[in-house]
Amino acid sequence: MKIDTLGLQAFLGIAEHGSFVRAAERLHITQTALSRRLQNLEEALGVDLVERTTRSVSLTATGRDFAPQARRLLADLSAALTELRESGRALRGDVTIACVPTAGVQFLPRIVQEYSAKHPDNRIRILDHASSGVAAAVERREAEFGINLHGPHDASLTSVPLFKDRFVLVCRDDHPLARAKRLAWKQLEPHALIFAGQESGNRPLLDLALQGRGAGLRSFYEVQRSSTALGLVAEGLGAAVVPSLAVQAGAYPRLRAVPLVDPVVSRTLVLLSRTKGSLSPAAQALYDLILHRAGR
Repeated sequence: MKIDTLGLQAFLGIAEHGSFVRAAERLHITQTALSRRLQNLEEALGVDLVERTTRSVSLTATGRDFAPQARRLLADLSAALTELRESGRALRGDVTIACVPTAGVQFLPRIVQEYSAKHPDNRIRILDHASSGVAAAVERREAEFGINLHGPHDASLTSVPLFKDRFVLVCRDDHPLARAKRLAWKQLEPHALIFAGQESGNRPLLDLALQGRGAGLRSFYEVQRSSTALGLVAEGLGAAVVPSLAVQAGAYPRLRAVPLVDPVVSRTLVLLSRTKGSLSPAAQALYDLILHRAGR
């Protein structure tokens, strides 16, 4: 049943002032409008709340019992609306975002730290998915927005570019390529490589960029997450081709990241949101901060 706030206001105005005239004046409406609101409320409830005579207006027994409840209903509604309005002004609220895992390794933590310093009461939930999972989470409204790889997406989603993230070779300090300042892809051919698997969003980018140029590369291990690749490299199982964002300074002291050239292959990270949706104030503040930091 819908809460008839106009009817409740009319009823409580009459109960407080004992007069249709004074109640109508207080609510800044005509007596006809006041009577109609009260009548609609009584019809909806199926009871009489007010006794009307030519000389006086009084509440029925039901009306007297209902008046305190009606006051609480309006007071609770007013408090809830005030809290909602103030939350919007203060940018308070929980935020759920989705992101590809590498964005959560280096780029996102510093931004979350800055956001949390500004909005300490806001909780952030991060869904780290493969690129297809990020898009699906935003589409299904499981996340308000996402950080994803640039590429085709559903028309219901809008993407805004953030920055480019180039691919590098990561190897241990005892690997033959560890001392190189830069490496052409052809120089990787003699070496066993750890490469992105078919389900990784990075694989189509690499296949397209290296088509006709990387046929000699030996993919000895395939992984879906760059973090797994780095773990294998740290144990001396080979060298890995990963996005530079995946390499967290200090996490593996013996690992070296070498830029790859000829060609330089990079991926573009984007902010993904629903085309026809709107972000909560708390999520909008985080979205804007990510855009600002990416611009820097």
